[in-house]
Amino acid sequence: MSPGRFKGPSFLNWRKISNINPATFYMNPSKKPVELERLYKTFNSRKWVHPDPLEYLYGYAEPADMEIVGFIASSLAYGRVAQILKSVGMVLRKMGPSPSDFIKNAVDSRLHELFAGFRHRFTTGEELSAMLLGIKRVLERYGSLNRCMLEGYRSEHDNIIPALSFFMKELTAFCGNSCNSLMPLPERGSACKRLHLFLRWMIRRDNVDPGGWSGIPASRLVIPLDTHMHRICGSIGFSNRNSADIKTALEITEAFRLVSPDDPVKFDFALTRLGIRSDTDLEGFLDLLKE
Repeated sequence: MSPGRFKGPSFLNWRKISNINPATFYMNPSKKPVELERLYKTFNSRKWVHPDPLEYLYGYAEPADMEIVGFIASSLAYGRVAQILKSVGMVLRKMGPSPSDFIKNAVDSRLHELFAGFRHRFTTGEELSAMLLGIKRVLERYGSLNRCMLEGYRSEHDNIIPALSFFMKELTAFCGNSCNSLMPLPERGSACKRLHLFLRWMIRRDNVDPGGWSGIPASRLVIPLDTHMHRICGSIGFSNRNSADIKTALEITEAFRLVSPDDPVKFDFALTRLGIRSDTDLEGFLDLLKE
């Protein structure tokens, strides 16, 4: 690789790579913090967000609306991105200008009627309306999703997972078994990528993540882990586990915490742009770390 090749946004407009074999890469440990920070600074801009369901949060100014929009958008963030954006947009249009007011004032039977024909991959309208009713009950009891999460949070916890488990138990207590595709429970061992994505959006605050919540530091967040992020983190030497489960997510989060103790998930957005967008190049970034 020629000197200076990585000046500025130099991992843009290169050839794109898809299937990475983590075992084929040796990473230079001393270069990781510097290059991860450079990557973050390059992608810490809203111009890189589309297409991402996160963009829906930018249309709301009130935290009460943002947390509901964020929970809906993250819960439906699986499958093809075009379908995700279509499904989230359809739900939000039905809720009007203030999703918070809509849910607080919604009659249970009306919610079921309104979303009876909804379908997003294997998520049904019944599951969606049950989730919204769960949100409604939490708002009635705690006043906001933020306050519900804070009820389960303790500063001595190493990470957000105990608070998230409390939050999800409260939310699903009103849903029965009808929210299985939207409301995973952390104690069952999955990485709960969509839930941790929601928390990243609501707790962090920079040019991409809008924040809106208070009382929980970004240092307690866990990386939102899916197969794509799992492959990248294996490639840069942050995990050698084969399964993209919560144990792997915690292992990767601890590796990022060595680089950024106060904000271990700050690199999540930037890294997930690589290899997803056609104008970026994951291979080029990994090559740089091998030098």
